[in-house]
Amino acid sequence: MSLLTVTDLVKTFGEGDTATRVLRGLNLTLEKGQMAALLGPSGSGKSTLLTILGTLMQPTSGAHVMLGVDLTTATDAEQTAFRNRHIGFVFQFHNLLPDFTALENVIFPTAIREGRETAAARRRGADLLTRMGLAERIDYPSTNLSGGQKQRVAVARALMNAPELVLADEPTGNLDRASALQVMELIGQINRDEGTTFLISTHDEKIAATCTRQIIVGDGQVTG
Repeated sequence: MSLLTVTDLVKTFGEGDTATRVLRGLNLTLEKGQMAALLGPSGSGKSTLLTILGTLMQPTSGAHVMLGVDLTTATDAEQTAFRNRHIGFVFQFHNLLPDFTALENVIFPTAIREGRETAAARRRGADLLTRMGLAERIDYPSTNLSGGQKQRVAVARALMNAPELVLADEPTGNLDRASALQVMELIGQINRDEGTTFLISTHDEKIAATCTRQIIVGDGQVTG
């Protein structure tokens, strides 16, 4: 069963003679529960595609439907609510809040949605951190964590609201090989155990090989 479909997706930056078309009628369907790698050279449109799929940017034209909702016609408020409930993000730079503990960083998305911290959120966050192998680091300030540990916190944060889709943009790009493979192993475990769909942009063929599907983007279109 499909989770999302984009059809004839076009994204153009600028106007007139300076216009740059980054996505050129891209078509893509993601099935529920897939763990897919997004591959392609720099400038191929991968990051732009992830940004649109995450409802952080509107396409110039084309359709973007997820869970039966046409996100190209949704209002900003509707997109924000949809994103908070259904989509998680992991970035190359973990973007943790430096004055927060590991647990506080993880539960932040739920605290924003609920307007406060709750006991249920703290239990969920602690459970996710334990699954990430960070049971002994739950109350550590994020500044005291290693790079690999910070990225595992970022993965836990992306999963906090139990999203159907997690978008990851070069999530292991700043990690050493051992830490990168550990993060991918944990992502794979979540994919298998919870059925969360992952779309992971990477230049690393070994990381891509850990995924069950490889999607190749070139010149603004899916080419393989």
